[in-house]
Amino acid sequence: MNYAIDRDSNRTLTLILYVLYIIAIFSGGLLAIVALVINYIKRDDVRGSIVESHFTWQIRTFWWYLIWNIIAFVPFLFLFFTGENVDVFAGVALIATTFCLLVVGISWLWIVYRAILGMIRLNDHQPMYQ
Repeated sequence: MNYAIDRDSNRTLTLILYVLYIIAIFSGGLLAIVALVINYIKRDDVRGSIVESHFTWQIRTFWWYLIWNIIAFVPFLFLFFTGENVDVFAGVALIATTFCLLVVGISWLWIVYRAILGMIRLNDHQPMYQ
């Protein structure tokens, strides 16, 4: 890889994509999907530059974020097996909701952390991976 300092629009685009990933947590993930599509479309344009490692970082961040959010909602499937027992349903719903909020909250913090770390390294003209 060529780690020369990038002074083109791809560097600005990368910064904008990091911001999109952060504010995506307030848009139900819609802006993260937009950022992901842009990452894949522009990936060939950034090959061989520092920005390439940032694109890889952003893409991996999205897919891990999606996986953790899917895992967060898995316990709600158990509500289908509670039958007509209201006490069991309420207990499972409480546990599922607590688990979901905990995992989603941690994944929000994690995506913000990764985006901020990426912005810092981008600002310092460093790749994400050595």
